[in-house]
Amino acid sequence: MLFRKSFLLFFLITIAILSFTTVTHAARDIVAVKVSSAPALDGSDSDPAWRSANTYTIKDKRTGSDITLKAVYSGDMFYFLVKYPDATKDVLHKAWVWNKDLDVYEIGPAREDTFFFKWNMMDKKVDLTNFADNDYTADVWYWKANRTNPSGYTDDKSHVFSSEPGKKATKITSRTGKSMYLMRLGDSGKPAQAKQVFVDYQGDVMPQYVPAEPEGSKADVKAKGVWSNGSWTIEFARKFNTGHDDDVQLDPGSGKKYLFGISIKSCYGEALNDSLPNIYGQGRLSDPLYLVFR
Repeated sequence: MLFRKSFLLFFLITIAILSFTTVTHAARDIVAVKVSSAPALDGSDSDPAWRSANTYTIKDKRTGSDITLKAVYSGDMFYFLVKYPDATKDVLHKAWVWNKDLDVYEIGPAREDTFFFKWNMMDKKVDLTNFADNDYTADVWYWKANRTNPSGYTDDKSHVFSSEPGKKATKITSRTGKSMYLMRLGDSGKPAQAKQVFVDYQGDVMPQYVPAEPEGSKADVKAKGVWSNGSWTIEFARKFNTGHDDDVQLDPGSGKKYLFGISIKSCYGEALNDSLPNIYGQGRLSDPLYLVFR
């Protein structure tokens, strides 16, 4: 009898722990609210449209910071408002630094602030992280403080994650030890930045990237961020249907949920290393989120 009672107690405790784990790590719905007037894309949260939206707090897996997220839609467009703390405003990326001993410019240590959306493009639920055991294709929006923000866009890309090697793919070890491969592919079209190279001395530090007007599928996602008082505020805007095969397509009237994740730091599948001067590329995707239209 004592054994049966002990086993029953153990069973109930185990179920309680598993239930708690399931609840705390369950995917969350992010409800986009319909508004009569679209927000202006200026990196401000003062627009009346945002006062109608729900506020969601998501924990960033790499930095531990709280990200606040809002979503609205109007006409044929949907919008996100993102806010998160960042003590420093980093708006240079791989800037040219003059080496006076060699009389040449070299790439310096500066790395830009970023924000990252990653959308499931499969017809089933998948693990969208860079350490998954399943294959997937994802639509990726990289907001970059240096390379895209001045132009008012994101870097629209795709992630193809597969158990099969691909051209220029990065080999990654999955959570269970499998060999997986990540290909980061740019969408078709012209990007929101251009490179510049200097031969003669122009200054101690010179920007490598300058703004450009994107074209094609690279111009699908607009975004504008403003840093103030230790935090970034970024607004994103995109059409429900871009007409491009390399983008996730949304239909607010379908009743579907759209799986995605977010991260403050860009996600390249790199190992964590806090000894580096910055943790650019070491991002970790948030717990699963679902965009829902109401």
